[in-house]
Amino acid sequence: MLTSILWPVLISFGVSALLGPVVIPFLRRLKIGQTIRDEGPKSHLKKTGTPTMGGLLFLAGVTAACLLFMEEYPKILPVLFLTLGFGLVGFCDDYIKVVLKRSMGLLPAQKLLGQLLVTGVFALYLVRSPETDMAMKIPFLPGRTLDFGVWNLPILFFVVIGTVNGTNFTDGLDGLAGSVTALVAVFFSAVAIGTKSGIEPVTCAVAGGLMGFLLFNVHPASVFMGDTGSLALGGFVAGAAYLMQLPLFIPIVGFVYLAEVLSVILQVSWYKISGGRRIFKMAPLHHHFELCGWSETRVVAVFSIVTALLCLMALAGI
Repeated sequence: MLTSILWPVLISFGVSALLGPVVIPFLRRLKIGQTIRDEGPKSHLKKTGTPTMGGLLFLAGVTAACLLFMEEYPKILPVLFLTLGFGLVGFCDDYIKVVLKRSMGLLPAQKLLGQLLVTGVFALYLVRSPETDMAMKIPFLPGRTLDFGVWNLPILFFVVIGTVNGTNFTDGLDGLAGSVTALVAVFFSAVAIGTKSGIEPVTCAVAGGLMGFLLFNVHPASVFMGDTGSLALGGFVAGAAYLMQLPLFIPIVGFVYLAEVLSVILQVSWYKISGGRRIFKMAPLHHHFELCGWSETRVVAVFSIVTALLCLMALAGI
């Protein structure tokens, strides 16, 4: 048991940390730099040109760790697939934007199609695997589950794609998405170990890989994860939740993701309905707090503290 917990963390952390000094200068030489929106907070303009696609660092670490445990823990494969599958969609988007210099990246329809295909393969696995159950554990009601029957698959697509895009919106400040998701990964690791679900190597590997990545991503960041990393993290959260029947826990432990995506939906909807008025100073939500005078590090700290508290609450509700 200790081997499946400790080694994935150390291997993933080590690979991610060791690749940083090699990959980041390489990305800089290729001029794979982030373009900062003019309409965003003015303090972010100085970040223009910072290397992106840094999600490759922790994805390499996670993959290396999982390969060593895949034979003994086969249930990590669908979680790893969803993580790398969405990472590939994000990589294509980043590559088109920063390497081919097409500012739009993948067209919205192309990105959605990629997300649907990856989710579809994952859904097929869940349906055909005799070891998985689509029924969801109900928070704070131990032993009780909720099965939506014929609605299980539509709900799965909604949960997976919603979680992935919520995580993507969260990636807007140095260290924010990485810090929040590292805490969520620790939560999933605790549950996986306690319930002997068999996916603890991948959850521990993600926690370790993100800690290694954060060495280079905390403020002031020397590399951004890009869509390569943020979409992959969303896939990991959704995949781990479904393998342990915990989709109903995502709004709790992933409250930050939910708040970020809802802030964008509310902002855009109210802007159109009201003829140009806004609810927030800027969306996603983290930018609103920045424009209220909070520093980047304060926003990241507060969002991480909220996530840690909610993860503890969710553990009590298993």
